[in-house]
Amino acid sequence: MQDFFARMGILGELLQFLWKRKLYWLIPMIVILIMFAVLIVLAGNPATAPFIYTLF
Repeated sequence: MQDFFARMGILGELLQFLWKRKLYWLIPMIVILIMFAVLIVLAGNPATAPFIYTLF
């Protein structure tokens, strides 16, 4: 498991920290924040913006 986290870079370090400290309940919150970040990046692109705006 440690090798898997090591190959993921910064995200792997964060997950390893949460796993060691038994902060499992934070993982869904981080996943949702990452999804919002991806959504914001995609909405900034004029080609994908109309598809993103139809979701809301």
